[in-house]
This record gives sequence, structure tokens and C-alpha cells, in this order.
Amino acid sequence: MTGGTDVTESSLSCVKCGKPAHLQCPKCVELKLPREGAAFCTQDCFKASWSTHKSVHLKAKLSSVGTNAPWEQNIASPSDGWLYCMRKGQSRTAQFPHFDWTGPLRPYPISKKRVIPASIELPDWAIDGIPKIEPASDLQHVVEIKTPEQIERMRETNRIAREVLDAAARVVRPGVTTDEIDAVVHEATIAAGAYPSPLNYHFFPKSCCTSVNEVICHGIPDGRKLEDGDIVNVDVSVCYKGVHGDLNETYFVGNVDEASQKLVKCTYECLEKAIDIVKPGVRFREIGEIINRHATMSGLSVVKSYCGHGIGELFHCAPNIPHYAKNKAVGVMKAGQTFTIEPMINMGVWRDRMWPDGWTAVTADGKRSAQFEHTLLVTETGVEVLTARLPTSPKVFPWL
Repeated sequence: MTGGTDVTESSLSCVKCGKPAHLQCPKCVELKLPREGAAFCTQDCFKASWSTHKSVHLKAKLSSVGTNAPWEQNIASPSDGWLYCMRKGQSRTAQFPHFDWTGPLRPYPISKKRVIPASIELPDWAIDGIPKIEPASDLQHVVEIKTPEQIERMRETNRIAREVLDAAARVVRPGVTTDEIDAVVHEATIAAGAYPSPLNYHFFPKSCCTSVNEVICHGIPDGRKLEDGDIVNVDVSVCYKGVHGDLNETYFVGNVDEASQKLVKCTYECLEKAIDIVKPGVRFREIGEIINRHATMSGLSVVKSYCGHGIGELFHCAPNIPHYAKNKAVGVMKAGQTFTIEPMINMGVWRDRMWPDGWTAVTADGKRSAQFEHTLLVTETGVEVLTARLPTSPKVFPWL
């Protein structure tokens, strides 16, 4: 505490030594707490009491919202559908979940499942949450060479995915909830005649992933408002004309500290450097070497639990694209293949933990993580970025 407020009542006694008090804790004044418990005779007594006195501020805040913890201010309410997500999206609860949280972030209740118009073509998991074709497909083991007709559909679908992500980027700012971002993604997707691929995929409850601060990936949009200084990754996937498009970007929320800016910029560069080597004849395992080298040179680490993937008529299929060094990815790139590269880079250790919802992967040490993703087509001479930024894309990255 750097200062105090004058107390006019001379009858007040110092909390520390009992002498007549002439100063009052300014935070207590702000919170309108009783003066009898916040009066001090000198700055020395004030500083000496600070370690124990500051607890009254937290207690006052908690009692004002009637909850056990600050993150529970958005109370789960069965009456209006806002509940905490559990069991990978298969159940909901009004009770705040118990967990050994690794960082400051906490889950908030989520809203009801959004409605899909009858005119939208549905993937096979849309109704019951269970993909049927994908797990049993030979394309889990064989990397498909797309036909010219498939490639044209992929171009169209991935452009829609880009436009949807751009719509989400435009609403990212302090005070906006991640549920509101999900609403934008959902409405923009169905307006284009597409289906939001994540919705009910293995029971995922929302139309996009929003991963804030220490969340590595698969964060569930909820009622938490973005705060000044946050970073948030928005991961968009759409299904249109029978094929999928997939991309994500990490955005700054208001004024972000220098370390977080460095993390996000380095992650962006990791993806760009990986894309630069994509062409026929290159081994898939080389992607991880490139990404790992750039991240470690900046003192950052690469997540190993989640990888890029093949994509097309299946949401996820071969090839597997690890982002870390000394990986054992099999195969070489060939013209006509489509896959994602989506490095997840951490400030601290690379290891992850899973929240009780069964989806939200967070850093094991609670430090921040960033991610970028593109869907790529290997061409005869190199690579085409199917989810490339458009002239209309919002200018949200200062280094571009």
C-alpha cells in the first residue's frame, strides 16, 4: 500500500498499536467498510498490518456477490440454461467444479446448445455427438490425394472459415464474453450455409473453441468476460459441401504485456516458418523440427500432446503433424494432400493438464500459451494456404 486517507474522527484508534488514528486504508474507503477496522496512526503501522489487513478486502468482495470465489460471480442457473460443462460435454451441473487449478483462470457456466437451421447439411455427429464414418475410415492410416473437384470444394469451404474467424476477431475486446464470440461464429457460419464442425463433435458443446491465457486448446466458450491484458485464441472449423475447413488465431485483448506479445508473435512465426518448407518430397516430421527450433530460441516450449492433422471430407485424419522435435511422423508430402499445421507454444513448460470439463487443456504451470493454425494444400511446386488472410481481414497483428 502506497498511501492512506485522512480520518477526521479523532476517536478512532489504530488497528496496530491502539494510538489515536489519523489515516484510513484507501481500499477500505473504496469498499465502504467500517472505519473502526481500517484506521492507522502512521504509515509504519499501516505497512506492518498490511499482510493481515488486506484479507478484509477479499472477504468484502466475496460477501458482496454472495459466492465462495470471485470467479463464481456468474452463478450457474438451471432456470435459464447456464450451467457448468462436465464429462466432455455430456453433462451439466450447477456446482462449481473442484480442481487443482494451475493458473488464475476458472471455468464459468455455459449457455444452451445453439440451434442449427433445417436447411444446413449436418455431419454424422450433429445429432448424437458420435462420429461414425471418421474413426473407421482407411484415411486414418492413408494420406488422401485430393481430386481437383475436392480441392475446389476445400478452397470454397476454407474461405468461409477464414471469413467466419475474421468476424470473430472483430468483436474481441475487454468486456465481451467468449460465449458472445461463439454466437458470432455460429451465426456467421450458418449464414454462409455451413455447419460449425466442433458443435457436438464428441459432444463438444459449442460452435468454436476459445482458449484464454493458460488454456492451450479446446477452451469452451462461456460466460467469462474478456479482461484487459488477456490473450484469446479463437479456433474456427466449418463443414460446407461435404468438406471441412480449419484455422485459428490468437488475439490481444486491450493492452497486453510484453512477454505475452512476444509469445503470440513467436507462435505466429513458428507457423509461418513451418509453412515455408511445405512442398512435395518434404518429410512430415521436418515440420516439428522447424517449429521447435524457433520456439526454443525464444525461450519458449512446444506442446506435444496435440498435433496438426489431415482434413477434407473427414474433420480429422492422416497425416499426423507433430510440432515438436525428434517426432516420429511417417511419410512425405505429395501434391494434392491437405492438412493443418497448428503449433501450440507455451511460456513455461510444455506439459498440459485437463480441466474437469474433459476438453479444456491448460498449461501444467499456469503460464500462458498461444496457437495459430492454417489449412494447407500441397501443390506441384509448393503450398497453397487455403485459410490465408484476405484483403478484408482485420488488421489485428502489429507485425503484419
